[in-house]
Amino acid sequence: MPDNYFARYLPFLIHILMAGGIATAIVLLSWLVGVRKPTRAKLSPYECGMTPVGDSRQRFSVKFYLVAMLFILFDVEAVFIYPWAIILRDLKRFGLWEMLVYIGIFLVGFFYVWKKGVLDWGETSPKRGNF
Repeated sequence: MPDNYFARYLPFLIHILMAGGIATAIVLLSWLVGVRKPTRAKLSPYECGMTPVGDSRQRFSVKFYLVAMLFILFDVEAVFIYPWAIILRDLKRFGLWEMLVYIGIFLVGFFYVWKKGVLDWGETSPKRGNF
């Protein structure tokens, strides 16, 4: 075992340098060797196999951004559950009750958002009495 603390990280440094070198070499070789024959079809923007229509700078609905923020919020919630699950045995019942409170608060927010209609993307159906 080496006496120097940083000598243990030498294989990791070599690995990072080799991975970076190989990635750079692949990109440079494809740029140098690749054939460039631009055509009208190659220069047109590609959007999921569909012909682009309209301006690319169109406005998005506010619901798009609300759903994106909710996705991030729910994702962060899942990130908090993972470490809790790892140390659950050490926390005993206290940890279980704390997580149940946490999930309960989370579900209250989720049902509030659901009732407000933030997650509804389709057209609203007519209410009773409104035709």
